Amino acid sequence: MTNEELKKYYFGAYSFEETEDGWLQAFQYTKAQMDYFKGAFDFWYDRSMATTAKTIEMVTEATKLSFDYKIIWLGSPDTFELSIDGQITKIVYVLDLLKESGVEPKHTPEGFPIWDMPIEGKLTWELPEGKKNVVLYLPSDATVLLKNFEVNAPAERPKKNAKVLWLGDSITQGFGPLRSAMTYVSVANRLLNYDIINQGIGGYIYDKKSLMKMDGYTPDKIIVALGTNQFGAETMTDVEEYYETLIGIYGNEIPILCISPLWRGDHPEGFDTLERFCENVKKIAGSYKNVTVVDGFKMVPHLKEYFLDNLHPNCLGTETFGRNLVEAIRNAKNF
Repeated sequence: MTNEELKKYYFGAYSFEETEDGWLQAFQYTKAQMDYFKGAFDFWYDRSMATTAKTIEMVTEATKLSFDYKIIWLGSPDTFELSIDGQITKIVYVLDLLKESGVEPKHTPEGFPIWDMPIEGKLTWELPEGKKNVVLYLPSDATVLLKNFEVNAPAERPKKNAKVLWLGDSITQGFGPLRSAMTYVSVANRLLNYDIINQGIGGYIYDKKSLMKMDGYTPDKIIVALGTNQFGAETMTDVEEYYETLIGIYGNEIPILCISPLWRGDHPEGFDTLERFCENVKKIAGSYKNVTVVDGFKMVPHLKEYFLDNLHPNCLGTETFGRNLVEAIRNAKNF
């Protein structure tokens, strides 16, 4: 199919651009928002263009699909994953693709690996017989371009529930499980079937400057999961101004869900500070009539076994988080 045809099945994007050599790139932010990140912090800017929570979804009787991929930026290697009727059936690790390409990582002074980009390749997926719902999860912490997408049978665009704008930090972007289909957003959305745009960015905070009107896009609901990167702040001004700005843009009729920060065990000496910050976040967000508050401390057990690094939930933690969040959403009266 052409890139224009592929857009019909491409979820999680606000806009698209096609390069001169035919690659399709999807964006979850407006140009103005990305310009802000570019001027504020390269770390945020790079991640604002990642294929975070982006999926190719279709209903089809095809028995094969294939596509060319080009990875132009990589934060951490996670996965391409294939789901058939809600079950993950195939995982391709980006780390394996890097090894196959012969790319050797360099390392920062802190020991973090950095890979030279871009790398290109082709993936082909065998599908079972019969009509099925197919979801292809793209890497969460990388920027992936696609072209030459092919399926060997007609496809239909699946029906979705509410349009949801998801705002958050690295946990929402998907760092921790190192599996694109196992971020807590992906786990939750397999059950909720929202049509989402995920504006999670590693390292992000309650920052009102990133909140801008997105022309042509109005969500039915908004989920905010921020705060773990600023729990030591001396005041709550940033949180207060964030919700004022958010509601100023979208009004007080669109339901908003605030998830207060999760438990974290990497700074035990600051746990009392974290608890106070979380209580203040819940108080500020809960003061608005259209905001429902979910206690993040109840989403993931307070045990290191559920975390990659005592901060970012691992696969066990994100599975637990996603399912607990779905239960909280279904029990919410106004969301």
